[in-house]
Amino acid sequence: MLNKDFERAIAQADDRSFLYLDPPYYQAGNELYTYQVLTKRSERMRDLLNSRLGFAARAPHIWWGVSVEDRKYGVPRIGHLQAANASVRFLSLEPLLEDIGEISLGGIRWTIVGGESGNRARPLDIGWARSVLRQCREQRVACFVKQLGHRPISGQTAMRLRSFNGVDWGEWPADLRVRQYPSL
Repeated sequence: MLNKDFERAIAQADDRSFLYLDPPYYQAGNELYTYQVLTKRSERMRDLLNSRLGFAARAPHIWWGVSVEDRKYGVPRIGHLQAANASVRFLSLEPLLEDIGEISLGGIRWTIVGGESGNRARPLDIGWARSVLRQCREQRVACFVKQLGHRPISGQTAMRLRSFNGVDWGEWPADLRVRQYPSL
């Protein structure tokens, strides 16, 4: 799987770790598929995309993204991604664990928002998702609300959903039923 290979390679201290990856998906003309590379190791990815992986960074069928779950760890990754010479950049705000405040989405094409699933899921306040959605609209960035998660709340009030992980958007507030894709 491409994501696992990239994640493993990005984690390595030695740039030569990328030599074991099969390069066909890097090549122009292989746009039949879109590859999404998502990492929490944003500084390493930025450095590699601006050097050794510059050829892959420019490929429009390879989208480069970072996880943004909170202010402390996630928000700084946005700047690292914006500093990468990538053709297509995206953010995965899932699970969104807190209000991340006002963010700059310059150079970002797509934002995915969602809550956490599973029995130990932490809550997603739908106000946080609404804030991200508003900022995406204001900054003209496509937004995809994936799921509300297992424990959505509105303020301090738990939302009761029939679907275990909040994936049935028929149960969601109408303003959060947003599934946009970036235009490339």
